[in-house]
Amino acid sequence: MGQPIEITNLEYSAADLRRLASREKDGQVVRRLLALAMILEGRSRTEAAEMNGMDRQTLRDWVHRYNADGVAGLISKVGPGPAPLLNETQMAQLRELVVNGPDPEIDKVVRWRCIDLVAKVGEVFAVSVHKRTVAKWLRELELTRLQPRPFHPKKDAVAQETFKKTSAV
Repeated sequence: MGQPIEITNLEYSAADLRRLASREKDGQVVRRLLALAMILEGRSRTEAAEMNGMDRQTLRDWVHRYNADGVAGLISKVGPGPAPLLNETQMAQLRELVVNGPDPEIDKVVRWRCIDLVAKVGEVFAVSVHKRTVAKWLRELELTRLQPRPFHPKKDAVAQETFKKTSAV
């Protein structure tokens, strides 16, 4: 068995690390701070790791991060996640497409539904997505899926008004 990794970052004492742990809101960071405090007090790595619910190798990794970055290195890092399928320019184009509405002759619909937008997004941006993804994008763009009632393109407004005036209500 090799030598344990020494804590070279001596910015904080064991008591200081415990004080920081008492103010910390993230439970995982608290466990790491307390384990480091135990090591600085002279306890064995195995004991400090077991008392704080981690493996000795995991504690070794946290010692490396503490030595390199201090207390900030003990915060769990979260990855950026998957890359977005549409960039900002494409999202702006999607917004414009939805706001302008469909062309009945070209798109064969009188209003956009998510399933219709799935096909249009595939056609325009060459991206295959589920209709729930389109619904999520609409929420991100602060657009509602509720649409006004569609009207027939050959509607006669004068005939409607005449009917309203002459019909018995």
